[in-house]
Amino acid sequence: MTLKIVIDTDSATAPYEQLRAQISRQARSGALPVGYKLPTVRGLAEQLGLAANTVAKAYRALEGDGVIETRGRHGTFVAAAGEAADRRAATAAQTYAEQVQRLGLSREDATAAVEDALRAAYGK
Repeated sequence: MTLKIVIDTDSATAPYEQLRAQISRQARSGALPVGYKLPTVRGLAEQLGLAANTVAKAYRALEGDGVIETRGRHGTFVAAAGEAADRRAATAAQTYAEQVQRLGLSREDATAAVEDALRAAYGK
């Protein structure tokens, strides 16, 4: 198994975000298993024709999301992201539910706001 990344230079989405999203998706789907060693920042930048800072920014975001973990000089590896992502999503949902209740929104209005946000985020 190998890391499969395609950067669309014509896309309105920033290259680091394309990279972050693709690695995250592959890790969550199991295409990149837990423990898979990712290329170095410099190595991946060279492969993709990107600046090292672009790859480093994506790796930092992925690490912050719990998708990857850096083990010092040993490298960067896919973490057990599914559980961390599920926990963060549940926490965000709980926070949202508490806020909309305090704001006095009905359940229907709160749900509609979430649906609108999801459509905007996922493009559907």
